[in-house]
Amino acid sequence: MPEHSENAAENIMSSIIDTIADNLPKQKSVRFEEGSVSDQAKKLFGGQKSVHHFLGGGKSADVLLWRNKKISSSVLAVATAVWVFFEWLDYHFLTIACFVLVLGMVVQFAWSTFAGMLNGSSTKVPRVELPDELFANIGTTVGAQVNKFLGSLQDVSCGRNLKQFLLVITGFFATAIIGSWCNLLTVIYIGFVCSHTLPVLYERHRDQVDEFLYNTFGLLQNQYQKLDKGVLSKVPKGIIKLKKSD
Repeated sequence: MPEHSENAAENIMSSIIDTIADNLPKQKSVRFEEGSVSDQAKKLFGGQKSVHHFLGGGKSADVLLWRNKKISSSVLAVATAVWVFFEWLDYHFLTIACFVLVLGMVVQFAWSTFAGMLNGSSTKVPRVELPDELFANIGTTVGAQVNKFLGSLQDVSCGRNLKQFLLVITGFFATAIIGSWCNLLTVIYIGFVCSHTLPVLYERHRDQVDEFLYNTFGLLQNQYQKLDKGVLSKVPKGIIKLKKSD
């Protein structure tokens, strides 16, 4: 069943890419080095590096690229189950946490009671303890990622790259619009599903995706050049004249 759904998603993505790539006009005015469009796209979008290397390598990249289908499908199934519990069945985190704690206490109570009745003496129930290093590592990892994200935003803001700045702003506006349609849990789940499907589809259809992105980038570049010549270049810019002191 997972293989069937994976193949179906792969066929749908492939047909969408082929349809858009066929209808997208080829850009001749984009100036790159000589060579085929596929070669230029690989140079433009980092085709020399593998997707596994781009994702950081290691076990996380193996999971995202479905190197072990059992582990990847299990992770995706757990995420789907969590989303179904909280979104479709309308459970709340506090309710689930209380049910889990009650179930654990009932199991421990039954274990200690019946074990004492059978053995004639009290039996120590193993204690559940989470290591302190786990919370320290989680806090360190989250803090490092947050600082990295904030630093990248500051680099974009102070980098004086108008195209990159507008692209990031557009991404935030799109995220805000998506957030108005659904709650945070659904947005996180959509991102989780995309991270477990798009990389493996891109790895299998890399040439087609690179060519499509190359043509799209050329189209956007031409539109930006027209906007620059027609509007941005005509915007008056203030000139500050500094007077030299005698």
